[in-house]
Amino acid sequence: MGNTPKADLGLPSLIIITGLSGSGMSSATNAFEDLGYFCVDNLPLTMLSTFGRLLVPTDGRPAAIEKAVLVINIRERHFLSEFSVELKKLARKKLVPFVVFFEASDEVLQRRFSETRRPHPADNGKGLIAAIRTERRAMTDVRRLADLIIDTTDHTVHTLRHLLVQKFSPHTDGKTLNVEILSFGHKYGNPRTLDLLFDVRHLPNPYFQKDLKELPGDTPQVLAFFAKHPEADETVQRLTDLLTYLLPKYKREGKSYLTIGVGCTGGRHRSVMVANAIGKALKKIGDFEVAVSHRDIQK
Repeated sequence: MGNTPKADLGLPSLIIITGLSGSGMSSATNAFEDLGYFCVDNLPLTMLSTFGRLLVPTDGRPAAIEKAVLVINIRERHFLSEFSVELKKLARKKLVPFVVFFEASDEVLQRRFSETRRPHPADNGKGLIAAIRTERRAMTDVRRLADLIIDTTDHTVHTLRHLLVQKFSPHTDGKTLNVEILSFGHKYGNPRTLDLLFDVRHLPNPYFQKDLKELPGDTPQVLAFFAKHPEADETVQRLTDLLTYLLPKYKREGKSYLTIGVGCTGGRHRSVMVANAIGKALKKIGDFEVAVSHRDIQK
């Protein structure tokens, strides 16, 4: 199983997205559409070989479709029993798809389904958690067939898109350092995908100001609060200086994706302000692709 399609296979012409329900497959499909892939959601498994012909040049003519993404999951009736068989049929036609398996923790999947209020496809009346665990067990063999496994537990829509663009865009050559700055609240658990973590709980907390408690850290009122405290600006400057020193060294070592966590207690005020400020400063340097997201700003 490869971790980087660019290094192992070049950019694949056929990508199959599968995985656990609620793990981000729809968001991934949107990202692939923006990358120019022809995307088909919930393709019947029996049509996989037929569809594959569209990606193969015939009689000197170019393929009807240059590159495609197919989403096939447990909702497909024969998926679990026939998936590996259909992959072998494609291989006999000299078309080897790149399989990407999406997953997330039980807790995150439960929260996502609770927020959307959509029924889980594996729910047989025993409850959501039971359905999530049933599907995870059922998908074990499919997971083993994956070329790339993406855990979206700590990803937002934006960070997932950033990751997919970095891995599958024809315009990234592996020499670009893609920096994701993620604010979060320690009380909700540390993200598991961080390369660097900065704790900013030493800063004054707007949470204890009655008129600021419910406002996020990117609003003018909260920013004005931090402007009155020199340690806030000093923290941003020192962290920016450190990253300005470190990032070129990561890039020189060939690292293409770096996730930086900025944490405070609840993830709504201090970490949001610092993450935004650092991101703004790093974007001015111009040598890196920088994205900022806030995991817990709405909590």
